[in-house]
Amino acid sequence: METNNSQFSILNSQLIKVAIVEDHKVVAEGFEYLINDSGIAQVIGKAYSAAGCYELLAKKPVDVLLLDISLPDGNGIDICIRVKTQYPNLKILMLTSYSEQSIIMRALENGASGYILKNAMAEEIIEGIRTVVSGERFLCEEVNILLKKSENSLVRLSRREQELLRLIVAGYSNSEIAGNMYLGYETIKSYRKNLMLKLNAHNTAQLLKIAEDQKLV
Repeated sequence: METNNSQFSILNSQLIKVAIVEDHKVVAEGFEYLINDSGIAQVIGKAYSAAGCYELLAKKPVDVLLLDISLPDGNGIDICIRVKTQYPNLKILMLTSYSEQSIIMRALENGASGYILKNAMAEEIIEGIRTVVSGERFLCEEVNILLKKSENSLVRLSRREQELLRLIVAGYSNSEIAGNMYLGYETIKSYRKNLMLKLNAHNTAQLLKIAEDQKLV
């Protein structure tokens, strides 16, 4: 049996081994179907948390890790560093909904080989897997355009993010913020988590310092 001319032409026994870490099971299963149907890769395992990710990688050899950022027990950006330290040859392809320039750049700086938004075309996901295995970086078209437009720009907060940050700086609790913003408590927790991720703050003290240093409020 002969391979084709692509350097990634592989026999069925040599499919690219892919692991998916995504907290929504239905989404993970959708990606699994897409990848297994590609003919060039096969999903050998799925996990739905950071802990599950580490457990999965310890059990099975993986070529490419499709990694979401928002997980119930951590975030993909921090996971990148640990995973690349333990498995330097593993290629990490972020597959997420976060499209902020600061988050994309931190993921790449922490060891990700590529970044794809979940609304990308199916072909981009397969091409991303193929590209990072070759040792090259892959950005989906939307991310590539975004980085070119926002090069050298500062972090920009939405009106709602600015309001949330102002209330945090003022010392309000999540419950009080929910009342002030007329939003649910869980919604505020989610917004706060996203804001800290966007500003690369690991706790409230860091968030307050960043807000002061960058004059965000």
